[in-house]
Amino acid sequence: MDHIFIAAPGLCLVVALAAAPGPTLAEAPLAVSVTKAESADTVRILSLTGELMAPETLNASFPTGGRISEMMADDGDRVAAGDTLARIDRVQQEQALRSVEAQLAAATAEFSAARDDDTRQAELFDRGATTRASRDTAADRLTAAVARKAQAEAELEQARDALADTVLLAPQDATVIQRLAEPGQVVGAAQPVFELAQGQGYEAIFDVPESVLTGGSSPDSVITLSPIDRPETTVTGHVSEISPLVDAASGTVSVKVVLDEELPGLSYGDAVRGRTKISEGVHITLPWSVISATAEGPAVWVVDPETSTVSLRRVEVRRYTSTEILLDDGVSPGEIIVRLGTQLLYPGRIVRVVEAPK
Repeated sequence: MDHIFIAAPGLCLVVALAAAPGPTLAEAPLAVSVTKAESADTVRILSLTGELMAPETLNASFPTGGRISEMMADDGDRVAAGDTLARIDRVQQEQALRSVEAQLAAATAEFSAARDDDTRQAELFDRGATTRASRDTAADRLTAAVARKAQAEAELEQARDALADTVLLAPQDATVIQRLAEPGQVVGAAQPVFELAQGQGYEAIFDVPESVLTGGSSPDSVITLSPIDRPETTVTGHVSEISPLVDAASGTVSVKVVLDEELPGLSYGDAVRGRTKISEGVHITLPWSVISATAEGPAVWVVDPETSTVSLRRVEVRRYTSTEILLDDGVSPGEIIVRLGTQLLYPGRIVRVVEAPK
């Protein structure tokens, strides 16, 4: 029993020493790479695809309906005022003209006979060699003959116009944008057969995102245009019209650009690429790698230079590029932002700035 009581104090001492707390080790600062936030004027290059159009167009059509027999112009052709563009079958009009010509010939002969008879009856009446009834009858016949001749002449004019209407003439100097009918097709009166471009100018139509025009940006009014497959061939143009309406389906606004000169090898309806500079004002740009996130949205880790601790701050991103982000708010010029090493950060973590690996 004495042996047991002697060993117990030593055992208690060992247990007590084992349970005593030891000194805690300080957490080492986390090595991170940083970047300094700087503000600068930002310029964006906007590139869009549009379509070449004519500033002013008109539709050419036959005044009368019929089957098209000939088409003398094709897409891209330049025509002068009075040039024949197309014809429709004119058999009925030619027959109608011959019939009216025959009617006019008969009416003219009747008029000549009635006139001669009226003259003769007038002379006889003056000499008292005929009756008043005969004189009046001759006068009535002449009046009727004059009316029939005038009617035949009017019908002849109408028949000639109808025959002329079977030929479609260019109303003015123009360029054919598109043929809207083909030989053998039956067209109605006033149905468009050709779409024509008035004059020689060109304009390009672009569908521009609404945000480009309403997001505080200032697009340049001078546009550089080039063919899709030949970007080295360029001409300049100027914005002539911006639609006041937004397309509800696409969220875009139609913008017209007048070309200062023609683009070689292109015509109406061809695709064209337009480029312009957009001034976005003063903003802070940071590399992609700084972006983290909170429940509310994008955020960055900001280093306190006095304590070397970090805090997570919410930011407003204006837009993204392939290598950078453009900020609207959240970071001030001169602040230090963690660029590499954000995965192990938490608010209040002490960091140590090192050079980024190359």
